[in-house]
Amino acid sequence: MRAILIAGLVALSLPAAAGDYFPPKGDAWSTHTPAQEKLDAAKLKAAIAFAISAELKYPPELARVADIRDLRISVPLKYAKEAFNTPIGPLKPHAPANGIIIRHGYIVAEWGATRDVDMTFSVTKTFVSSVAGIAFDKGMIRNINDRVIDYVQPTPDFLLPHNQPITWNDMLRQQSGWIGTLWGKPWWADRPDPGNAASELIKGPPPVGKAWKYNDVRVNALALALTQLWKRALPDVMKQYIGDPIGLSDTWHWEGYDNSFTEVDGKKLKVVTGGGHWGGGMFISARDQARLGLLGLNRGKWDGATILSDKWVTMATTPTGPNPGYGFCNWYLNTDRKLYPAARADSVAFIGDGANIIFVDYQHDIVAVVRWIDSAQMKEFVRLLVDATGEPAL
Repeated sequence: MRAILIAGLVALSLPAAAGDYFPPKGDAWSTHTPAQEKLDAAKLKAAIAFAISAELKYPPELARVADIRDLRISVPLKYAKEAFNTPIGPLKPHAPANGIIIRHGYIVAEWGATRDVDMTFSVTKTFVSSVAGIAFDKGMIRNINDRVIDYVQPTPDFLLPHNQPITWNDMLRQQSGWIGTLWGKPWWADRPDPGNAASELIKGPPPVGKAWKYNDVRVNALALALTQLWKRALPDVMKQYIGDPIGLSDTWHWEGYDNSFTEVDGKKLKVVTGGGHWGGGMFISARDQARLGLLGLNRGKWDGATILSDKWVTMATTPTGPNPGYGFCNWYLNTDRKLYPAARADSVAFIGDGANIIFVDYQHDIVAVVRWIDSAQMKEFVRLLVDATGEPAL
């Protein structure tokens, strides 16, 4: 089994400090022992050992054709039954299971290659909604219930009668029902009903704002609309207003597709994606993901600065009508403790395929980044983690 570093067991102990600590930019992130953070070291080690043992398993046949962790092989196979399954963005092999646990801002445990830059799939959507949040806080979006087409009309599909009522709120909550073709991928081809590739086309689009559907085409349409709104590439916006202020490293990169370009004021801009379904999306390390989780834990505040307003975070964590377990993309909510029964109901998570999960526990002031775990096993990891605090969920 890969060695597990429980902070402080191999490093000098650091004095406890009042209030949350915010790491400076770079790799100098202070550690505390489990004891300093009132965690049971043995139980914490057991939680981490479980996460490593529960690494995502790929079909055995993949091992015969390539590295089983090579997403250039596994992603196309996963979506092989979809009508438009061909990747059009970058994919890469990923690191083995890894992760990091933060309490009160300090690293208390870390395992695996947490500095490796990997795809994070739908955790990318959290960055999409965050740059929307910056636009809202700056007054560029006056009201999330405003129609998108009253701000931007990036493609003719946005002007289809069905799409005209769609609001920013609808797109952020994945309840827009947006129809159209974007970057060669039609809306109906993404995650259709099993056994019927054209089922979404046959049924027709759902009424706007009335049905929740996980759909990368629609999130990509949101990313396109935000690119037009900002008149800048979204990675530049993210770096200026989020990445640099919270000290992200210089290793992350946010990718689009080979053909995902738009024109703004005569300038050609790359449009990034909201996930990795067809490749692309955010490529980032677990350590940088932990900073995103710490920003969420502190409700958009970072070391005295407001990155995202409390109003925005409150809206992001408000349940979506058709799916009360979802807020803004990609804020997964623990409504009625259905997602993680062992955690308090106000806990949230940013979740991407793989699974790549950033778990935020407000009760215990904990952030846990868990990468490449079998998603079905995350509930047990959370149970073990909460057990290490000695404080059951309220």
